[in-house]
Amino acid sequence: MPGDYDAIILGAGHNALILASYLGKAGLRTLVLERAAVAGGGLATLEYPPHSGFRHNVHAFFQRAITAMPWYRDLELDRHGARYVEPELNVALLTRDGRALEWWTDIDRTIDSVGHFSRRDADTLRRWHDEFVPIVQNILGPENRSPPLPPAERRNVLGRSAQGRRLLEVSALSPLEFVQREFENPTVMAGLLFFNGLREVDMRARGFGHHIAALIASPAKAQMSRGGSAAVARALESAVGDSGGAIRLMTEPARIVVEGGRAIGVETSERELIPARLLVASSLNPHQTFLELLDPSAVPREIADRARQFQYNLLAPLFALHLCLHEPPRYLATASHPELAQAFMTIVGLDHVDQFADVIAHHEAGTMPPTVMWGACPTLFDSTQAPAGKHSAFMWEKVPYRLEGNAATWDAVRDTHGNAMLDVWQTYAPNVRDAVIASFARSPLDVERSLPNMREADLLVGAFTGDQVGYHRPFPGAGGYRTHIPNLYLCGSSSHPGGNITGLPGYNAAQVILGELGIQAEWMPGAIAPRLAEL
Repeated sequence: MPGDYDAIILGAGHNALILASYLGKAGLRTLVLERAAVAGGGLATLEYPPHSGFRHNVHAFFQRAITAMPWYRDLELDRHGARYVEPELNVALLTRDGRALEWWTDIDRTIDSVGHFSRRDADTLRRWHDEFVPIVQNILGPENRSPPLPPAERRNVLGRSAQGRRLLEVSALSPLEFVQREFENPTVMAGLLFFNGLREVDMRARGFGHHIAALIASPAKAQMSRGGSAAVARALESAVGDSGGAIRLMTEPARIVVEGGRAIGVETSERELIPARLLVASSLNPHQTFLELLDPSAVPREIADRARQFQYNLLAPLFALHLCLHEPPRYLATASHPELAQAFMTIVGLDHVDQFADVIAHHEAGTMPPTVMWGACPTLFDSTQAPAGKHSAFMWEKVPYRLEGNAATWDAVRDTHGNAMLDVWQTYAPNVRDAVIASFARSPLDVERSLPNMREADLLVGAFTGDQVGYHRPFPGAGGYRTHIPNLYLCGSSSHPGGNITGLPGYNAAQVILGELGIQAEWMPGAIAPRLAEL
């Protein structure tokens, strides 16, 4: 019957859609509620100027190894229309003196590029790659695709194997300490820390030294969606429908209804009460879920305090410049590196590892850092994202959310800063300004306005720090996708393993929810602890 639902999911980002699809496949009737006019969250593609044929991916674009994700296979997203491209020259860091540090899908070509900067660093890269490949395959990958273990249990089980002990040893370092200890060339060090920074892990934070080694060893490289990032959202919408689920757009949740100490449904801003027989799952951030949607009487003081203290990433906010072009950017470095004409992600403004300290200091002070930016020309790999013979391109830059102490400052300086970014871009690709047909910029404040879940423009929906990692993410008492309220679950990026387009919070939440309902599914992996114990 219409309105007769087993599960209600709040928010229609990719994690929520993945969870809805899995629950539907297991026989549950699911309803996804979304305040916006379109589903997908950060999987958004904008046509600008309107009706021009130029498509811009205004949030998510670079997506790591989506086609290797278990949910991509389980939900048959290829059948639902998703298509991905993984360019061979995956990343190119262009230096001011015309050199290029290249990261290929082929590790041998990457090592060869590093060798042009430092033979010793190339050998070090090879050594860490070979050592960490089995650690990524046997530990880190399975951990990301499983509900997390309590910290003490994890340390105990990892301590029983050589691979686990090595992981714990390297993890004790910070990313900066790891790079400083293992590498010598300042540009190579800068590149590795930049890639680490894309995951929004503070390079100074101990406990994350393994991120660099895992990055080196991981087969996962950046991909892009044909037709724009929104095409993946449409495929996920189709998967939800295929599983029998429903999505209601422009429907804003106002209250998670709790009766008898259990979550029993959702009340909308229009005061419609929608019951849920079995569960409610929130893909929203902790402030929204625990402080805005739950009645204060349903939230113990300790839980409310932890939700208020939940921290967002200082270095996550992005400023974006989007261009409509007559021709693609033509970089000066292509004269000596012709392969750069087909580079996917391009980084400019970063030459030396010491620049990071300055960038962090500017973020902490709320002042504008020297420009380090990265982006792509999607139409080099997918001509459907612009009119015939034309191109779209963009650059991102990390900037402080509270510029000069106030996020509202961005409204006054957005266009001026976009033009300054174009000036920097022009120094590396002299044709770019004259090729511009139209352009627009988006500030961190614009991001927060369009995606309120990303509080303070934090695209990962929560810093990786202290108790906001692994088993306790988002905070103790709300980890493992469970809340203190029976039948109320979490499934968004504020849960393990965090943000970016991975779909794993939704995938893992499905494992927990179906397990607690006593429903077995063929796709579900075995428990992580026994698998780690077998190493």
